[in-house]
Amino acid sequence: MHDFSAQEREHYQRHVNLPDVGEAGQQRLKQARVLYVGAGGLGCAALPYLAAAGVGTLGIVDDDCIEVSNLQRQILYAYASVGQKKTQVAAARLRSLNPHIQIVTHDTRLSRANVLALFQQYDWIADGSDNFATRYVVNDACFHLQKPYVYASIAQFSGQCSVLAAAPHGACLRCLFPTPPPPSAYIPNCAEGGVLGVLPGIIGTIQAMEIIKLILGIGKPLVNRLLHLDALTMQFRELELMQDATCRLCHDQQAFASLPDYTQTLCSTQTDISAAILHTWQQQGKDFMLVDIREEQEYRAGNLGGVWIPLRELSARLSELNKQQPIVVHCQHGVRSKHAVALLQQHGFAHVYHLQGGMVAWMSYYASC
Repeated sequence: MHDFSAQEREHYQRHVNLPDVGEAGQQRLKQARVLYVGAGGLGCAALPYLAAAGVGTLGIVDDDCIEVSNLQRQILYAYASVGQKKTQVAAARLRSLNPHIQIVTHDTRLSRANVLALFQQYDWIADGSDNFATRYVVNDACFHLQKPYVYASIAQFSGQCSVLAAAPHGACLRCLFPTPPPPSAYIPNCAEGGVLGVLPGIIGTIQAMEIIKLILGIGKPLVNRLLHLDALTMQFRELELMQDATCRLCHDQQAFASLPDYTQTLCSTQTDISAAILHTWQQQGKDFMLVDIREEQEYRAGNLGGVWIPLRELSARLSELNKQQPIVVHCQHGVRSKHAVALLQQHGFAHVYHLQGGMVAWMSYYASC
Protein backbone atom coordinates (compact mmCIF):
# COMPACT_ATOMS: atom_id res chain seq x y z
CA MET A 1 0.00 0.00 0.00
CA HIS A 2 2.83 2.33 -0.92
CA ASP A 3 0.51 4.84 -2.60
CA PHE A 4 -1.96 4.99 0.31
CA SER A 5 -1.81 7.91 2.72
CA ALA A 6 -1.54 7.33 6.46
CA GLN A 7 -5.23 8.20 6.82
CA GLU A 8 -6.19 5.76 4.07
CA ARG A 9 -4.21 3.02 5.78
CA GLU A 10 -6.13 3.66 8.97
CA HIS A 11 -9.46 3.83 7.10
CA TYR A 12 -8.97 0.44 5.41
CA GLN A 13 -7.16 -1.39 8.23
CA ARG A 14 -10.04 -3.79 8.96
CA HIS A 15 -10.07 -4.79 5.29
CA VAL A 16 -6.31 -5.26 5.16
CA ASN A 17 -6.51 -7.56 8.18
CA LEU A 18 -8.71 -9.97 6.21
CA PRO A 19 -6.63 -12.77 4.63
CA ASP A 20 -8.79 -12.72 1.47
CA VAL A 21 -8.35 -8.97 1.04
CA GLY A 22 -5.03 -7.77 2.39
CA GLU A 23 -3.02 -4.95 0.87
CA ALA A 24 -3.28 -6.38 -2.65
CA GLY A 25 -7.06 -6.58 -2.44
CA GLN A 26 -7.37 -3.05 -1.14
CA GLN A 27 -5.21 -1.91 -4.04
CA ARG A 28 -7.60 -3.65 -6.46
CA LEU A 29 -10.53 -1.83 -4.87
CA LYS A 30 -8.72 1.48 -5.25
CA GLN A 31 -8.06 0.83 -8.93
CA ALA A 32 -11.63 -0.31 -9.65
CA ARG A 33 -14.10 1.82 -11.58
CA VAL A 34 -17.75 1.03 -10.76
CA LEU A 35 -20.82 2.64 -12.33
CA TYR A 36 -24.11 2.46 -10.44
CA VAL A 37 -27.30 2.97 -12.47
CA GLY A 38 -29.95 4.69 -10.36
CA ALA A 39 -29.69 6.67 -7.15
CA GLY A 40 -32.90 5.36 -5.60
CA GLY A 41 -33.48 2.94 -2.75
CA LEU A 42 -31.06 0.26 -3.93
CA GLY A 43 -28.39 2.79 -4.83
CA CYS A 44 -28.70 4.56 -1.49
CA ALA A 45 -27.86 1.24 0.20
CA ALA A 46 -25.14 -0.03 -2.14
CA LEU A 47 -23.27 3.20 -2.83
CA PRO A 48 -22.22 4.06 0.76
CA TYR A 49 -20.70 0.61 1.27
CA LEU A 50 -18.87 0.75 -2.05
CA ALA A 51 -17.54 4.19 -1.16
CA ALA A 52 -16.54 3.18 2.36
CA ALA A 53 -14.86 0.04 1.01
CA GLY A 54 -12.55 2.20 -1.09
CA VAL A 55 -13.76 1.68 -4.66
CA GLY A 56 -11.46 4.20 -6.32
CA THR A 57 -13.85 5.62 -8.90
CA LEU A 58 -17.58 5.45 -8.28
CA GLY A 59 -19.95 6.73 -10.97
CA ILE A 60 -23.66 7.44 -10.47
CA VAL A 61 -26.12 7.87 -13.33
CA ASP A 62 -29.61 9.25 -12.61
CA ASP A 63 -31.65 12.21 -13.83
CA ASP A 64 -34.21 12.39 -11.01
CA CYS A 65 -34.69 14.97 -8.29
CA ILE A 66 -35.41 14.11 -4.66
CA GLU A 67 -39.05 13.97 -3.55
CA VAL A 68 -40.43 13.71 -0.02
CA SER A 69 -41.83 10.26 -0.85
CA ASN A 70 -38.26 9.04 -1.47
CA LEU A 71 -37.15 9.61 2.12
CA GLN A 72 -38.90 6.51 3.49
CA ARG A 73 -36.22 4.30 1.89
CA GLN A 74 -33.57 6.46 0.17
CA ILE A 75 -31.50 7.17 3.24
CA LEU A 76 -28.74 9.22 1.60
CA TYR A 77 -31.21 12.11 1.41
CA ALA A 78 -32.94 14.41 3.91
CA TYR A 79 -35.82 16.89 3.89
CA ALA A 80 -33.35 19.68 3.20
CA SER A 81 -32.41 17.87 -0.04
CA VAL A 82 -35.92 17.77 -1.53
CA GLY A 83 -35.95 19.22 -5.03
CA GLN A 84 -32.21 18.76 -5.57
CA LYS A 85 -30.57 16.36 -8.04
CA LYS A 86 -30.12 12.91 -6.55
CA THR A 87 -26.68 12.46 -8.08
CA GLN A 88 -25.36 15.69 -6.60
CA VAL A 89 -26.66 15.07 -3.09
CA ALA A 90 -25.52 11.44 -3.14
CA ALA A 91 -22.05 12.45 -4.34
CA ALA A 92 -21.67 14.99 -1.52
CA ARG A 93 -22.68 12.39 1.08
CA LEU A 94 -20.30 9.80 -0.33
CA ARG A 95 -17.39 12.23 -0.46
CA SER A 96 -17.95 13.04 3.20
CA LEU A 97 -17.95 9.31 3.95
CA ASN A 98 -14.68 8.70 2.10
CA PRO A 99 -12.71 11.70 0.78
CA HIS A 100 -10.04 9.40 -0.68
CA ILE A 101 -12.09 8.24 -3.68
CA GLN A 102 -13.43 9.90 -6.82
CA ILE A 103 -17.19 10.30 -7.27
CA VAL A 104 -18.38 10.99 -10.82
CA THR A 105 -21.96 12.11 -11.48
CA HIS A 106 -23.88 11.61 -14.72
CA ASP A 107 -27.08 13.68 -14.56
CA THR A 108 -28.78 11.98 -17.46
CA ARG A 109 -31.28 9.28 -18.28
CA LEU A 110 -29.61 6.11 -19.49
CA SER A 111 -30.58 5.17 -23.05
CA ARG A 112 -29.39 3.07 -25.95
CA ALA A 113 -27.91 6.26 -27.42
CA ASN A 114 -25.53 6.99 -24.54
CA VAL A 115 -25.04 3.68 -22.74
CA LEU A 116 -22.04 2.31 -24.64
CA ALA A 117 -19.96 5.46 -24.33
CA LEU A 118 -20.83 5.69 -20.64
CA PHE A 119 -20.19 2.04 -19.75
CA GLN A 120 -16.82 2.03 -21.55
CA GLN A 121 -15.52 4.36 -18.85
CA TYR A 122 -16.04 1.74 -16.12
CA ASP A 123 -14.99 -1.81 -15.25
CA TRP A 124 -18.05 -2.96 -13.32
CA ILE A 125 -21.73 -2.11 -13.80
CA ALA A 126 -24.41 -2.34 -11.11
CA ASP A 127 -28.07 -1.59 -11.74
CA GLY A 128 -30.67 -0.38 -9.27
CA SER A 129 -33.19 0.92 -11.82
CA ASP A 130 -36.91 0.32 -11.40
CA ASN A 131 -38.12 -0.44 -14.93
CA PHE A 132 -37.69 -3.15 -17.56
CA ALA A 133 -36.67 -0.78 -20.35
CA THR A 134 -33.57 0.42 -18.50
CA ARG A 135 -32.66 -3.10 -17.39
CA TYR A 136 -32.63 -4.31 -21.00
CA VAL A 137 -30.41 -1.37 -21.99
CA VAL A 138 -27.98 -2.22 -19.16
CA ASN A 139 -28.03 -5.93 -19.95
CA ASP A 140 -27.45 -5.54 -23.68
CA ALA A 141 -24.63 -3.04 -23.22
CA CYS A 142 -22.90 -5.18 -20.58
CA PHE A 143 -23.07 -8.24 -22.82
CA HIS A 144 -21.75 -6.28 -25.81
CA LEU A 145 -18.88 -4.78 -23.79
CA GLN A 146 -18.22 -8.02 -21.85
CA LYS A 147 -18.77 -6.40 -18.47
CA PRO A 148 -20.58 -8.30 -15.69
CA TYR A 149 -24.04 -6.92 -14.90
CA VAL A 150 -24.73 -6.90 -11.15
CA TYR A 151 -28.52 -6.89 -11.17
CA ALA A 152 -30.91 -6.17 -8.31
CA SER A 153 -34.61 -5.40 -8.10
CA ILE A 154 -37.25 -4.98 -5.42
CA ALA A 155 -41.03 -4.93 -5.24
CA GLN A 156 -43.20 -4.45 -2.18
CA PHE A 157 -41.87 -7.17 0.22
CA SER A 158 -39.49 -9.12 -2.03
CA GLY A 159 -36.20 -8.57 -3.78
CA GLN A 160 -33.61 -10.38 -5.84
CA CYS A 161 -29.99 -10.12 -6.90
CA SER A 162 -27.78 -11.83 -9.49
CA VAL A 163 -24.65 -11.40 -11.60
CA LEU A 164 -25.71 -11.52 -15.24
CA ALA A 165 -23.93 -11.42 -18.61
CA ALA A 166 -20.76 -12.80 -17.03
CA ALA A 167 -18.78 -14.23 -19.96
CA PRO A 168 -18.39 -16.81 -21.28
CA HIS A 169 -21.24 -18.93 -19.93
CA GLY A 170 -23.24 -16.55 -17.77
CA ALA A 171 -26.96 -16.17 -18.36
CA CYS A 172 -28.20 -12.69 -19.25
CA LEU A 173 -31.44 -10.86 -18.54
CA ARG A 174 -32.87 -11.97 -21.89
CA CYS A 175 -32.35 -15.59 -20.85
CA LEU A 176 -34.72 -14.91 -17.94
CA PHE A 177 -37.07 -12.55 -19.77
CA PRO A 178 -36.72 -12.86 -23.58
CA THR A 179 -39.13 -9.96 -24.05
CA PRO A 180 -40.55 -7.38 -21.65
CA PRO A 181 -44.14 -7.56 -20.44
CA PRO A 182 -46.65 -5.98 -22.86
CA PRO A 183 -47.68 -2.37 -22.20
CA SER A 184 -51.10 -3.60 -21.08
CA ALA A 185 -49.54 -5.65 -18.27
CA TYR A 186 -49.53 -3.43 -15.21
CA ILE A 187 -46.30 -4.03 -13.30
CA PRO A 188 -45.98 -1.22 -10.76
CA ASN A 189 -42.64 0.24 -9.73
CA CYS A 190 -41.90 1.33 -6.15
CA ALA A 191 -43.63 4.68 -6.64
CA GLU A 192 -46.80 3.00 -7.87
CA GLY A 193 -46.96 -0.31 -5.99
CA GLY A 194 -45.14 0.60 -2.80
CA VAL A 195 -42.13 -0.97 -1.12
CA LEU A 196 -41.16 -1.72 2.46
CA GLY A 197 -38.55 0.91 3.31
CA VAL A 198 -35.95 -1.46 4.75
CA LEU A 199 -36.06 -3.88 1.77
CA PRO A 200 -33.79 -1.91 -0.60
CA GLY A 201 -31.33 -1.64 2.27
CA ILE A 202 -31.09 -5.43 2.48
CA ILE A 203 -30.92 -6.10 -1.26
CA GLY A 204 -28.69 -3.10 -1.97
CA THR A 205 -26.06 -4.23 0.52
CA ILE A 206 -26.15 -7.75 -0.95
CA GLN A 207 -25.54 -6.14 -4.33
CA ALA A 208 -22.59 -4.16 -2.93
CA MET A 209 -21.15 -7.39 -1.53
CA GLU A 210 -21.35 -9.03 -4.96
CA ILE A 211 -19.53 -6.11 -6.58
CA ILE A 212 -16.75 -6.22 -4.00
CA LYS A 213 -16.38 -10.01 -4.41
CA LEU A 214 -16.06 -9.59 -8.17
CA ILE A 215 -13.43 -6.88 -7.83
CA LEU A 216 -11.41 -8.91 -5.32
CA GLY A 217 -11.90 -12.22 -7.11
CA ILE A 218 -12.96 -13.97 -3.91
CA GLY A 219 -15.83 -16.19 -2.84
CA LYS A 220 -18.59 -17.44 -5.11
CA PRO A 221 -20.43 -14.58 -6.85
CA LEU A 222 -24.05 -14.99 -7.91
CA VAL A 223 -23.12 -15.95 -11.47
CA ASN A 224 -25.86 -18.14 -12.95
CA ARG A 225 -27.69 -17.88 -9.63
CA LEU A 226 -30.63 -15.69 -8.70
CA LEU A 227 -30.98 -14.97 -4.98
CA HIS A 228 -34.56 -14.16 -3.99
CA LEU A 229 -35.74 -12.82 -0.62
CA ASP A 230 -39.27 -12.87 0.76
CA ALA A 231 -38.96 -10.32 3.56
CA LEU A 232 -42.29 -11.29 5.15
CA THR A 233 -41.08 -14.82 5.87
CA MET A 234 -37.37 -13.90 5.79
CA GLN A 235 -36.78 -16.84 3.48
CA PHE A 236 -33.98 -16.78 0.92
CA ARG A 237 -34.32 -18.96 -2.16
CA GLU A 238 -31.66 -19.56 -4.78
CA LEU A 239 -32.59 -20.33 -8.38
CA GLU A 240 -30.11 -21.78 -10.83
CA LEU A 241 -29.87 -19.86 -14.10
CA MET A 242 -28.73 -21.18 -17.45
CA GLN A 243 -28.10 -19.59 -20.80
CA ASP A 244 -31.14 -19.92 -23.02
CA ALA A 245 -30.35 -21.76 -26.24
CA THR A 246 -32.73 -19.41 -28.06
CA CYS A 247 -31.44 -16.16 -26.49
CA ARG A 248 -30.82 -13.52 -29.15
CA LEU A 249 -27.75 -12.38 -27.22
CA CYS A 250 -26.12 -15.44 -25.66
CA HIS A 251 -26.96 -17.80 -28.52
CA ASP A 252 -27.49 -15.66 -31.62
CA GLN A 253 -24.87 -13.02 -30.69
CA GLN A 254 -27.18 -10.34 -32.10
CA ALA A 255 -25.46 -6.97 -32.56
CA PHE A 256 -26.26 -4.25 -30.04
CA ALA A 257 -27.54 -1.82 -32.69
CA SER A 258 -30.02 -4.38 -34.03
CA LEU A 259 -31.63 -5.14 -30.67
CA PRO A 260 -35.10 -3.65 -30.08
CA ASP A 261 -35.28 -0.39 -28.14
CA TYR A 262 -37.91 -1.13 -25.51
CA THR A 263 -37.80 2.43 -24.25
CA GLN A 264 -39.89 3.26 -27.29
CA THR A 265 -42.66 0.87 -26.23
CA LEU A 266 -42.33 0.87 -22.46
CA CYS A 267 -41.32 4.45 -21.73
CA SER A 268 -43.06 6.54 -24.35
CA THR A 269 -46.15 6.66 -26.51
CA GLN A 270 -47.63 8.93 -29.15
CA THR A 271 -50.63 9.39 -26.86
CA ASP A 272 -48.61 11.39 -24.33
CA ILE A 273 -49.76 14.92 -23.55
CA SER A 274 -47.99 17.38 -21.29
CA ALA A 275 -49.45 19.29 -18.37
CA ALA A 276 -49.22 22.46 -20.48
CA ILE A 277 -51.31 20.92 -23.27
CA LEU A 278 -53.89 19.64 -20.80
CA HIS A 279 -54.13 23.12 -19.30
CA THR A 280 -54.63 24.60 -22.78
CA TRP A 281 -57.38 22.11 -23.54
CA GLN A 282 -59.14 23.07 -20.33
CA GLN A 283 -58.86 26.80 -21.08
CA GLN A 284 -60.16 26.30 -24.61
CA GLY A 285 -63.13 24.29 -23.38
CA LYS A 286 -62.12 21.27 -25.46
CA ASP A 287 -64.56 18.39 -25.24
CA PHE A 288 -62.77 15.52 -23.48
CA MET A 289 -63.18 13.27 -20.46
CA LEU A 290 -60.57 13.34 -17.69
CA VAL A 291 -60.20 10.01 -15.87
CA ASP A 292 -58.26 9.69 -12.61
CA ILE A 293 -57.11 6.07 -12.16
CA ARG A 294 -55.31 6.47 -8.82
CA GLU A 295 -56.21 4.79 -5.55
CA GLU A 296 -58.68 6.39 -3.15
CA GLN A 297 -56.11 7.85 -0.75
CA GLU A 298 -54.27 9.48 -3.66
CA TYR A 299 -57.48 10.89 -5.11
CA ARG A 300 -58.66 12.35 -1.80
CA ALA A 301 -55.25 13.95 -1.18
CA GLY A 302 -55.82 16.14 -4.25
CA ASN A 303 -57.37 15.74 -7.68
CA LEU A 304 -58.11 17.54 -10.94
CA GLY A 305 -61.85 17.00 -10.79
CA GLY A 306 -61.93 14.14 -13.27
CA VAL A 307 -63.97 10.96 -13.14
CA TRP A 308 -62.42 8.65 -10.55
CA ILE A 309 -62.01 5.03 -11.69
CA PRO A 310 -59.12 3.16 -10.01
CA LEU A 311 -57.02 1.21 -12.49
CA ARG A 312 -57.95 -2.11 -10.87
CA GLU A 313 -61.63 -1.36 -11.63
CA LEU A 314 -61.17 0.04 -15.14
CA SER A 315 -61.88 -3.18 -17.06
CA ALA A 316 -65.18 -3.66 -15.23
CA ARG A 317 -66.30 -0.04 -15.71
CA LEU A 318 -65.64 0.53 -19.41
CA SER A 319 -69.35 1.14 -19.95
CA GLU A 320 -68.99 4.44 -18.05
CA LEU A 321 -66.71 5.78 -20.80
CA ASN A 322 -67.70 7.18 -24.20
CA LYS A 323 -65.72 5.75 -27.12
CA GLN A 324 -66.62 8.74 -29.26
CA GLN A 325 -65.17 11.27 -26.79
CA PRO A 326 -61.44 11.94 -26.32
CA ILE A 327 -60.25 10.57 -22.97
CA VAL A 328 -57.28 11.80 -20.94
CA VAL A 329 -56.12 9.35 -18.27
CA HIS A 330 -53.84 10.32 -15.42
CA CYS A 331 -52.25 8.74 -12.35
CA GLN A 332 -49.67 10.04 -9.88
CA HIS A 333 -46.43 9.66 -11.85
CA GLY A 334 -47.50 8.74 -15.38
CA VAL A 335 -46.78 5.01 -15.13
CA ARG A 336 -50.15 3.41 -14.47
CA SER A 337 -51.80 5.70 -17.00
CA LYS A 338 -49.74 4.17 -19.83
CA HIS A 339 -51.14 0.75 -18.98
CA ALA A 340 -54.63 2.23 -18.81
CA VAL A 341 -54.21 3.68 -22.30
CA ALA A 342 -53.11 0.29 -23.65
CA LEU A 343 -56.10 -1.37 -21.97
CA LEU A 344 -58.56 1.13 -23.40
CA GLN A 345 -57.08 0.85 -26.88
CA GLN A 346 -57.47 -2.92 -26.74
CA HIS A 347 -61.18 -2.37 -26.06
CA GLY A 348 -61.72 -0.11 -29.04
CA PHE A 349 -61.15 3.34 -27.55
CA ALA A 350 -59.40 5.22 -30.35
CA HIS A 351 -58.94 8.69 -28.84
CA VAL A 352 -57.09 8.04 -25.58
CA TYR A 353 -54.28 10.11 -24.08
CA HIS A 354 -52.27 10.00 -20.88
CA LEU A 355 -50.79 12.84 -18.85
CA GLN A 356 -46.98 12.72 -18.92
CA GLY A 357 -45.62 12.65 -15.38
CA GLY A 358 -49.10 12.41 -13.90
CA MET A 359 -50.32 14.50 -10.99
CA VAL A 360 -46.74 15.28 -9.95
CA ALA A 361 -46.00 16.89 -13.32
CA TRP A 362 -49.28 18.81 -13.20
CA MET A 363 -48.51 20.25 -9.77
CA SER A 364 -45.01 21.22 -10.89
CA TYR A 365 -46.38 22.92 -14.01
CA TYR A 366 -49.09 24.73 -12.10
CA ALA A 367 -46.59 25.99 -9.50
CA SER A 368 -44.49 27.52 -12.28
CA CYS A 369 -47.39 29.39 -13.89
